[in-house]
Amino acid sequence: MTWWRPNSPVKNLDGIIADGAIRSGKTVSMALSFVMWAMFTFDGQNFIMCGKTVGSFRRNVWGWLKIILLTRGYRYKEVRNENLIKITHRGKTNLFYIFGGKDEGSQDLVQGITAAGAFFDEVALQPESFVNQATGRCSVDGSKLWFNCNPDSPLHYFKLNWVDKAVEKKLLHLHFLMTDNLSLSEDIKERYMRQYVGVFYKRFILGLWVMASGAIYDMFTDDLLFDDSNGPDIVKFWYDRFYCCDYGTTNAFVMLEIVRQNGVSWVVDELYYDSQKQNMQKEDTQYVDDAIKFIDGKRYTAILLDPSAASFKLAARRKGLKIKDADNEVMDGIRLTASLFGNKLLRVHEKCINLRYSIASYVWDEKARLRGEEKQKKVEDHACDAIRYYVKSVVKVVGKILKAS
Repeated sequence: MTWWRPNSPVKNLDGIIADGAIRSGKTVSMALSFVMWAMFTFDGQNFIMCGKTVGSFRRNVWGWLKIILLTRGYRYKEVRNENLIKITHRGKTNLFYIFGGKDEGSQDLVQGITAAGAFFDEVALQPESFVNQATGRCSVDGSKLWFNCNPDSPLHYFKLNWVDKAVEKKLLHLHFLMTDNLSLSEDIKERYMRQYVGVFYKRFILGLWVMASGAIYDMFTDDLLFDDSNGPDIVKFWYDRFYCCDYGTTNAFVMLEIVRQNGVSWVVDELYYDSQKQNMQKEDTQYVDDAIKFIDGKRYTAILLDPSAASFKLAARRKGLKIKDADNEVMDGIRLTASLFGNKLLRVHEKCINLRYSIASYVWDEKARLRGEEKQKKVEDHACDAIRYYVKSVVKVVGKILKAS
């Protein structure tokens, strides 16, 4: 909070990096510290504040930061059409511009501004070109940099070029753990520890920069299988049934039937057609007919479909099927699915052979890993994509499920 103060032994450093576990207090302490430093040091200067998107920054940072600032005697005025926040304290006023670093093109948004400092929330989610452009705008004498993030791959650019070079770049590096957040109860800490498994546990709970390698769902074991004798009871309410679909013409077509009961999601059946193995492609209308036969008159909430499957979506709606675009965010979907498997909140009927094979074959792409990227290998992944659509679109937050159970 006060590393920049005149009596601090590290006051002459050019910035600070805070990485480590989730819910450890990084964002709160860093954002407040950044504004306090800016208002203590400068008057009439521009400052950069970044999130993955402007919306996520307003939601995850500014929403609570403005309340804390008011309690400490700061005043602010928002100019939303310019993504600008004017902050005033003790006769000084500075301008804080909000930027989103969601892709490579985001660097263009930062060009032209001259700033006295920059704050990056979740910097590991922002592209290197954007970070380089934003840090390069901080040319005012006495400018400093603030970074916080949860760990990613040890080959991530921010790990290699910033964390590993913190001493060279004159940056203070602080590693946070969940125990650093004194506002969390022991029950909440325990729930978070149960929420994550595998590589996500190492990153989000232990705060380690570790590599994702090997099987993605290595926590999926035979005790997550069920049969007709130990599965869910007959679903009484239609809104507890979903179908999720990964559509392909040259690739496999997959539809899974999933029901929810008592906080557990059960994959009770699958429809699978691989045109390459069958040596015969089908048209959209034929796949729609297959889907109707598979559903067999059951009431359901929605068929969750990859948003890019436009032609199948149109054909299905013409036949009266209730189609909803699925949330197709990959990494977060994989993390949530792994958490459900690890906590035995997602189970698969033993007859779903293709889904079971897809889970066993779902691995991290080693070639992408060597490039510093993190991707799943695109081989026999269609059923895993389908189940990810359900998890990301319906379950969304594992922590709430764990709390309820």
